[in-house]
Amino acid sequence: MDWRVFMTTFATIFLAEMGDKTQLAAMTMAAETKKPLTVFVSAALALACVSALGVAVGGLLGHYLPLEWIKRVAALGFIAIGILILLDKF
Repeated sequence: MDWRVFMTTFATIFLAEMGDKTQLAAMTMAAETKKPLTVFVSAALALACVSALGVAVGGLLGHYLPLEWIKRVAALGFIAIGILILLDKF
C-alpha cells in the first residue's frame, strides 16, 4: 500500500465531505429516525459504493484519456454546478 496516496486521498475526501449535503442528510436522518447506527451503516455503505464507482470510472478513463482532459471535464462540471446553484436550479 502506498501510504502517501492513502493519506492524501483520505484527507482530500474527508475535507471535501465535511459539511456537504451528504453529511447534512445523514445528520437529519439520524435525528429523525433515532437510529444512528442504522443511518451510519447505510450512509457508509452508500459512500463506499459511490467511491468504488468513481474509482472504477476514473481508473478506466485514465487508461484512455490524458489526465489533463479528465481534469478539464471535471472542472467544467464543477463550474456548471456552481452556475446552477447560483441560479437556484440545483
